[in-house]
Amino acid sequence: MKGRYLSLAASGAALCLTAVTLTGCGALGGLTGDNEVTLRVVAADYGDNPQNSSEAYWKDLAAGFEKANPGTKVEVSVYSWSEVDAKVAEMVKAGKAPDIAQIGAYADYAAADKLYSAGELLSVKTEADFLGPLADAGKVKQVQYGMPFVASTRLLFYNEKLLADAGVIGKDAKGWQPKSWADLEAAAKKLKTAGVPTPFAVPLGREEAQAETMMWMLAGGGGYTDNEESYSIDSADNVKALEFLRDKMVGQGLTGPVEPGKLDRQAAFDGFTKGEVGMLNGHPTLLKQAEAKGVKYGMVTLPTSDGSEQPAMGVADWVMAFKNGHREQSGKFLDFLYQPKNVTAFTDKYDLLPATTSGYQAKQAATGGSAPQLKPFLTALPGSRLYPVGKKSWAGVSEDIKQNIGKTVQPGGQPAKVLEDIATAARAADPR
Repeated sequence: MKGRYLSLAASGAALCLTAVTLTGCGALGGLTGDNEVTLRVVAADYGDNPQNSSEAYWKDLAAGFEKANPGTKVEVSVYSWSEVDAKVAEMVKAGKAPDIAQIGAYADYAAADKLYSAGELLSVKTEADFLGPLADAGKVKQVQYGMPFVASTRLLFYNEKLLADAGVIGKDAKGWQPKSWADLEAAAKKLKTAGVPTPFAVPLGREEAQAETMMWMLAGGGGYTDNEESYSIDSADNVKALEFLRDKMVGQGLTGPVEPGKLDRQAAFDGFTKGEVGMLNGHPTLLKQAEAKGVKYGMVTLPTSDGSEQPAMGVADWVMAFKNGHREQSGKFLDFLYQPKNVTAFTDKYDLLPATTSGYQAKQAATGGSAPQLKPFLTALPGSRLYPVGKKSWAGVSEDIKQNIGKTVQPGGQPAKVLEDIATAARAADPR
């Protein structure tokens, strides 16, 4: 098996987070007396409209922290996922890094010695509560700098009514499990014949092109890295995966009126909740969005190219603290952020998976009661495969993918050439 896999055997699942003690993590740099400290926090928005924006969560969190910690103020800026990583990069380049950032990659900042380690920031109880594999994924040279915020896995969603009306599944809409990409192609053709605007949405726009790409690569037997964690972006399996999308899906008009390279993930989700998309890859936040619109859906594992077993994709988003001289305050804020009640408030709001052992155990219990729809995502988490986030080059490689991968599936696109260019640049940025 290739790459990094999650193993709950290594997660320290017996550990439970009890009450978090907000203790100091060391001497406060650059401050004396009773001077007020302002922590600047940048975070990503997980909402799909102004009403469920993540701003409300962070505002409440900041208010609760300020009440418990007089003398420390928290200013939070929330940006969409399509811009938050670039915003932080701009701040760092300008010498105005935030104190804390909740974004998609950390390793490049860690390699540049711009981050505090988790051990310098967190209480022992907080640090020990992270799921082991996610904590390991946050390490550079065996030191943890990236603190996992939330996790998710990906499944194939389908609109039950659209597939039933097109004759893909029976009217009872139960039990559909496509075994190979040929099954997806056949289903998409039936949906097109039935007049569905977008039989299969393939969002390769900037918002999350790196995720959609990785899902197809894994399902084709490839991935971003090989067994030795070296970049293998231009592997034959990866080329074949993109050729399938170019020739069988895009080339036959099965991906809708918006070309994949210009389609963002949330736009695809919106199309699904409007009943305009028959199938797409999605994560747990689509659950509530679809239910709010009354869409009846099914979820299955994305089939592989030939029906063989391959890993699903897992994603962890990251929190990091920059060396701005506010180590003690940043550590206290992070201890507060990872209190069970605050973890649960966020993961429940967006139907995401927790990155802590205590949160995982609580979510396991909920999947049998209040949140049964999360069970297949939670089940997929232990064997899922993550981005190569421990590589300092990953942020740049991810950006390269976002900018260029859409070209590979256009009519006349050249997957082999584009992947070779991305891979060459990735290897140059990651000498081994």
